[in-house]
Amino acid sequence: METRVLPLSDEAIAQAARLILEGQPVAVATETVYGLAADATNAQGVARIYEAKGRPGFNPLIVHVPAAAAAERIGEFSDEARSLAAKHWPGPLTLVVPLKPGAGIASLVTAGLPTIGLRVPSHPAMRALIEATGRPLAGPSANASGSISPTRASHVLKSLGGRIPLVLDAGPTERGLESTIIAATGASLRLLRRGPIEVAGAAEANGKMVEAPGQLASHYAPSKPLRLNAARAEPSEFLIGFGEVECDANLSPSGDLVEAATRLFDLLHVADASPKPRISVAPIPATGLGAAINDRLERAAAPRR
Repeated sequence: METRVLPLSDEAIAQAARLILEGQPVAVATETVYGLAADATNAQGVARIYEAKGRPGFNPLIVHVPAAAAAERIGEFSDEARSLAAKHWPGPLTLVVPLKPGAGIASLVTAGLPTIGLRVPSHPAMRALIEATGRPLAGPSANASGSISPTRASHVLKSLGGRIPLVLDAGPTERGLESTIIAATGASLRLLRRGPIEVAGAAEANGKMVEAPGQLASHYAPSKPLRLNAARAEPSEFLIGFGEVECDANLSPSGDLVEAATRLFDLLHVADASPKPRISVAPIPATGLGAAINDRLERAAAPRR
């Protein structure tokens, strides 16, 4: 399959929408990372997402919708979930809620779970594609499963070239980290995945069951061994720095966590493509966005199974 890359335009959106309605996935920018979008009501289209990514069948997909009202036609929202949606949507927050019977969502989307992850994105490219298709769009990150998440069209092409028909190039993404995921399925809120938004009062989930994307122990991984909290690089390592440190590439020389989050996956791609056989990363403060960055790095460094 030839993978075309088209700059974002009305005509490119129209072409992407036609492909999605024909049951094909296409890559498109969101405010977090590039996503691989398919019609969430079309089982064949969703299956092609799993095929393109090589994604485990037990890892569910997030569904993107245009507004909270559309989300409530698919999922059961508690008062707490509704309050979070009002505060953070459109934006990088995914809410996992009970799936409504008869919602029309392909079962592959939820990986057999009775819940569904829903998000209202803010990026104009994804919003235009939702409007053009008139469908809820399943949208995991547009990369081979377990590999580094894409923040540029070139990252998508490197990972999924030949596996999908189209990439919509809207330039680098703004956030650089996947959405925060909060489960609102019981008496209290639970944090399933850290991300750009912090939700007060959400207890971190500690169960072994996979309820949302990004909960696999080894995930977001480069092809090379990765060592964390490195004070300095070994001769065989490409060191990704933070703050004032001698390194091969720096997430943020000034120690800005927002800048570091935006550059994280970009620099992991750079390190993975370098001639050095190993990667190391300098210590990142575990406060605010730093907690989400460290979460991604710990998964990237986890032993492969």
